[in-house]
Amino acid sequence: MIAQTPNIINKRILQIAVPSIISNITVPLLGLIDVTIVGHLGSAAYIGAIAVGGMLFNIIYWIFGFLRMGTSGMTSQAYDMDEVIRLLLRSVGVGLLIAIILVALQYPIRKLAFTFIQTTEEVDLLATLYFQICIWGAPAMLGLYGFAGWFIGMQNSRFPMYIAITQNI
Repeated sequence: MIAQTPNIINKRILQIAVPSIISNITVPLLGLIDVTIVGHLGSAAYIGAIAVGGMLFNIIYWIFGFLRMGTSGMTSQAYDMDEVIRLLLRSVGVGLLIAIILVALQYPIRKLAFTFIQTTEEVDLLATLYFQICIWGAPAMLGLYGFAGWFIGMQNSRFPMYIAITQNI
């Protein structure tokens, strides 16, 4: 193995880390943009519905964060390209399967979630509508978790950063 100077190693680490940091900074911006837009509609119930719905989807999606983290670790340890491709297909496939189950079970999931969340009747109605719309984004979101984990495992954190920026724009 050729000895590398610390500057070369640090530069390589930063090439992977900086796009990941930027991607993670953009995550709260999506909710902030929703609140900013809805805040102009004239009722606090709209903001409450976005807060409740956003919290609910943050919980649901972070439960399945293993798709991103597990895929990146296993991809980075894979020995050959066939295994790397199988990991990508498996991760995206599992994400899509979970998303289909979430969409199919959206009514019981929503009912269970709203039994624990105390809201006014108006916020409950609007948050339910928000939930019914956003649940259809689950296949794209969980599929992106698989892709993002795979790209990070391939030491390419720029592509997930571009996806996060595009998603927020």
